[in-house]
Amino acid sequence: MARGFSEFKYMTFDVVGTLIDFEGGITTCLAQIAAEAGVSVDSEEALALYRQARYMPDASLFPDDLVRVYTVIAPRLGLPPEEKYGVRLRDSARGWQGFADSAAALADLAKSHRLIAMTNARRWALDHFEKQLGSPFFATFTADDTGTEKPDPAYFQKVFDYVASRDDSKDDILHVAQSQYHDIGISRALGMTNCWIERRHAQKGYGGTIEPERFTAPDYHFTSMAALAAAVRESLKQRT
Repeated sequence: MARGFSEFKYMTFDVVGTLIDFEGGITTCLAQIAAEAGVSVDSEEALALYRQARYMPDASLFPDDLVRVYTVIAPRLGLPPEEKYGVRLRDSARGWQGFADSAAALADLAKSHRLIAMTNARRWALDHFEKQLGSPFFATFTADDTGTEKPDPAYFQKVFDYVASRDDSKDDILHVAQSQYHDIGISRALGMTNCWIERRHAQKGYGGTIEPERFTAPDYHFTSMAALAAAVRESLKQRT
């Protein structure tokens, strides 16, 4: 049985895909480029190609890597191959939107827990994402800070070290994320309590996120951040 929400001091969050709609951001930008070129693109096909390109051996940090990704997928989608469109795709990250429930849910959760961002994105991108989300975080970690990306255990260790500096431990953390591959599987392996936000519950496949070798049953499972916030609110109410 999962521990009660009141037992955690911290909630750590994956950002891109859990709080920020990166799939919508990418497919919207590609659709705009396609419209200008007089063609159309299928969103799910574009995401499948993105996923393949994003995890090539020569990938760089996100979202800078979108310049390279675009040059890989553009010919397959019938899009103009010029690098300037890849730059446009990368820069579109500055305007990617949070999911409709993200900001309000985070503001609610911040009343009872210290919220920590754990993103594979670079710091410049998180600066924009934070504004979209209402700047709710107590602390933030990016690929620039950790020198690595999830699911590398070393990334999580940086966060463990941080909470240890506050005389707390990983047992005080509930890790919240949508990616089975980047977050849920590895957090379980590291002994964390986790919460899966299944953003694509109404869609088939993994979209723009790499498919895990095996599915990990989470400690908590919701299909939205709003549902998590409501569950936490109700749980805390019952304790008073």
